[in-house]
Amino acid sequence: MLTVIIVSIIIVFVVLFLAVSTTSKAYQYKHTVDELEENPHLNHLENEENSDGK
Repeated sequence: MLTVIIVSIIIVFVVLFLAVSTTSKAYQYKHTVDELEENPHLNHLENEENSDGK
């Protein structure tokens, strides 16, 4: 009975450690945003507006 409790506690600590480490890596990830000039969707919309206005 004691071995089951010890193994269970070890599993809980391993899962807790993995959850904390993946969460900390997620917060360290550097997100980037495309500049407006480099956005292909914006260029596509501008081309549609120009062709509709002619």
